[in-house]
Parts: sequence; C-alpha cells; structure tokens
Amino acid sequence: EYDGERNSEGERHGRGKAYLPNGDTYDGEYEHGFRSGQGTYRFKNGACYTGGYLQNKKHGQGIFFYPDGSKYEGDWVDDQRHGYGRYTYANGDTYTGEWFNHNRHGQGTYIYKDTGSKYVGGWVNGNQEGEAELIHLNHRFKGKFLDGNPVGHGKYIFDIGCEQHGEYIQSEQDKGEGEEEEEPSLLVAPKWKASEITKLTLWTPHGENPPAP
Repeated sequence: EYDGERNSEGERHGRGKAYLPNGDTYDGEYEHGFRSGQGTYRFKNGACYTGGYLQNKKHGQGIFFYPDGSKYEGDWVDDQRHGYGRYTYANGDTYTGEWFNHNRHGQGTYIYKDTGSKYVGGWVNGNQEGEAELIHLNHRFKGKFLDGNPVGHGKYIFDIGCEQHGEYIQSEQDKGEGEEEEEPSLLVAPKWKASEITKLTLWTPHGENPPAP
C-alpha cells in the first residue's frame, strides 16, 4: 500500500508513505521507485531508522533504534554502519569511533558505564586490537591489545605518580601427561608480569625540609 507522490512513469517519486506486507512502514522520500533521500522506517519488531537512504539502502547520516533499547547514531554506507558513529548499548556502555562493514574498526573509545573505565585505541573487526590505553578511575594501562586482551609489553600509570612497567604473558593450561589435545584448550587470561616500578617524584614546597627517608 502506498500513499504519496509519483512521477509521470507512475513510479514512487517524491514524498510518500508505504505500508509493507510484513508490517513495516516507511515515511519519506522516493526517487524512481526506490527509498532515496530522507525517511523514517519503522520495523514491526519495534526497531526504527531515521536518516538517509540511497536506492532502498541506509546511506549517509542516520539513527537506528534497536528493539533491545540500544541505538546507533552516525554514518551508513550500503545498509552497513560504516564511517564514524556512536553506539549506545542496552547496558549503557558506549562506543564512539570508526566503523567498517558494520563492525567497530579503526580508532575508537569504549566507555564501560558500570565502572567508568574507558578503552581508547585500536579496533579490528569489532575486537579491541592494537595500541591503546585502558583508563580506570585511579590508574591506567598503556600498551597493546589483541582479541580484547592486553598483550606484550606495557605499563600501568597510577595517579599517585608511579609507573609499573612489565608485560602480559599468555599462560598455557597445564596438561596432564599423555592427555590428547581433543578438547580445545581453555582460554586463559594473560598474566601480568611486572619488571620495574619507576620512582615517585615527591614535590616539596619551597623552604620546607623534605621528609626524612
């Protein structure tokens, strides 16, 4: 069912409203029979998209409200989250940064609502990967990540002024003698091995004696 403007060929062209057989509705602009331009598409399941279209596909700037309460606000290319955008998850976490083919990819910041911690750095195909900083309330970790876990050399920087340098080592699950490698080995979180702690620099006001060691 379509209610709206058409061109001389009878194609949907201009502004119009369509009721789709599956229960979805579209209210917006058309060009030569395609959803093109600005429009609002409401899905039967409660989801809703408002933004740009090009030949029936989400394209340009748009906001998508998902049925679980999460939402994405940003760039779309060919029906995919692609470019720069902000995603607010159902639990209140947010990701702001680059997207590629629907995934978090490039540089971005993920903020964990529960703890206030944030990850600032690289992403590959939706996973935390590359150089990054994980910033907590009173300290932060600076290093490399792979598949969402810290890996290799890095350092913890504490607000009190000291740094702990070290590296993350992937620990292997201990296997009993003669056990077959049938089950995939359990993924164990990498272990932090500290190598040195750099000294705290004490600041003393002018004219006062530094505290006795």
